[in-house]
Amino acid sequence: MSEMRVVGIRVEPPQSQPVLLLQETSGERYLPIWIGQSEAASIALRQKGVEPPRPLTHDLIVNLISALGHELVEVRIVDMQEGTFYADLVFAGDLRISARPSDSIAIAIRAEVPIYAEESVLAEAGLLMPADDAEESDDDEPAAEVKEDEVEKFKEFLDSVSPDDFKATGGA
Repeated sequence: MSEMRVVGIRVEPPQSQPVLLLQETSGERYLPIWIGQSEAASIALRQKGVEPPRPLTHDLIVNLISALGHELVEVRIVDMQEGTFYADLVFAGDLRISARPSDSIAIAIRAEVPIYAEESVLAEAGLLMPADDAEESDDDEPAAEVKEDEVEKFKEFLDSVSPDDFKATGGA
């Protein structure tokens, strides 16, 4: 199992389908997940630090978890079947609740808990983006420039793939 971080979201034409990109925190693989518009908006708002005047659905869920005395420990992307990803919300005491990855990640970033992907999911749907000289940055490079390079690589990658590229092909 690998810990993942949210790189960002991009809306891909022509269907305007949002793609959530996760990256291994101590690895080189990326995991693209096509998600719904509302989940994409929820994740993007949180990433930008926007505080809505009233709680959004994912904020409400985090508030309910806390008010009911539970502790969300982590989110796990546990499976992929026929191009559909599956996730679990993992609570203290190893209580697990199945949920869509998009909702799980929106909740995880609000609850500030780690996101993991099972090795089998990464083996099936994880991708290595082509390395280039810009990737080999030194520690003195500003974080904004590194992020811009990463976003540009993400855009180039998305231009070369479609959701059909991630459909299961049968035994693997």
